[in-house]
Amino acid sequence: MIPVTKPFLPPIDDYTKMVRKIWERQWLTNNGPLVNELELKLKEYLRVPHLLYMTNGTIAIQIAIKSLQLTGTIITTPFSYVATTSSIVWENCSPIFVDIDPQTLNMDPTKIEAVIKKDTTAILATHVYGNPCDIDAIESVAKKFNLKVIYDAAHCFGTKYKGRSVFEFGDISTTSFHATTLFHTTEGGAVFTADPECLKVMAYMRNFGHDGPEAFHGVGINGKNSEFHAAMGLVNLQHVEAILHSRQSQSAIYDAMLVGKLSAYKPISDTKADINYAYYPIVFETEMQLLKALEMLNGQYIYPRRYFYPSLNNLSYVGEQPCPISEDIAKRVMCLPMYFDLKEEDIHMICRILLRAQNY
Repeated sequence: MIPVTKPFLPPIDDYTKMVRKIWERQWLTNNGPLVNELELKLKEYLRVPHLLYMTNGTIAIQIAIKSLQLTGTIITTPFSYVATTSSIVWENCSPIFVDIDPQTLNMDPTKIEAVIKKDTTAILATHVYGNPCDIDAIESVAKKFNLKVIYDAAHCFGTKYKGRSVFEFGDISTTSFHATTLFHTTEGGAVFTADPECLKVMAYMRNFGHDGPEAFHGVGINGKNSEFHAAMGLVNLQHVEAILHSRQSQSAIYDAMLVGKLSAYKPISDTKADINYAYYPIVFETEMQLLKALEMLNGQYIYPRRYFYPSLNNLSYVGEQPCPISEDIAKRVMCLPMYFDLKEEDIHMICRILLRAQNY
């Protein structure tokens, strides 16, 4: 079987060494030494000023919204994982969807101004498939209307924009370290901000609002992560360059076999970005072609994913908000298998089946 992705797992002995130290210390959670070490090493690797390690990427978005004291409506994209939208609703705000650019699949910044309302407080944009949004355009609109900016950068570990980590942009950027992401800590996530005061607020929020054992600095939640998860992150960080290289190599093989031959297109990357090749999405000409390709791949125990489907403006709890481009793309886009130990011959087989499928 060839799934759409598999988690990278480091040599088990390397992880076991870390776990033995946790056993010896008996310090399992509550901002332990490995959590602190992981935060420091991630800051060094990513060259970012501040970050906080979180339970997961969803809590990261929720804490970002809460820390910025957002209310009313938040402008967002319908083409993302559900957590982007559900976090807005969870925090008692209302999502306003802006349709996407059909080439980049990111939020179309030229459509933002038209939907800004009196109670709009922020823009929450997703960098889709590791390809950054038009950050300059989004932040220009945000500055003009005094809006906060949060980026859901769950796909973006290793991606750069204008030579800097994509996590450096916005009032806050968030990411996921889920097992299926390029860099993972089994479960996990992080928030990034250049504002030390904002970081302090999020640090309190991550730990129930505790300001010492018997005092509280406002409302909080349990957004902490454990030493076991941090251990996985520390070991995986040693292999991240190899992981990034393997994704780029696999993407190049797909390109060589499919570009110009398959009746589907790849989303366009921003020219100011160095992407991480976290995913290999293709957009078919019709949904029928996608379904035929999916059927033939599944018949050979190959399981790509319709990611993202359906378009989030169709969720039952967001009200009627037409986004025709996102709705159309969501029906026609599919991510092909990409993971560290995916074999070249398997990619060749996937491509042959896709090319065969278009002739049926």
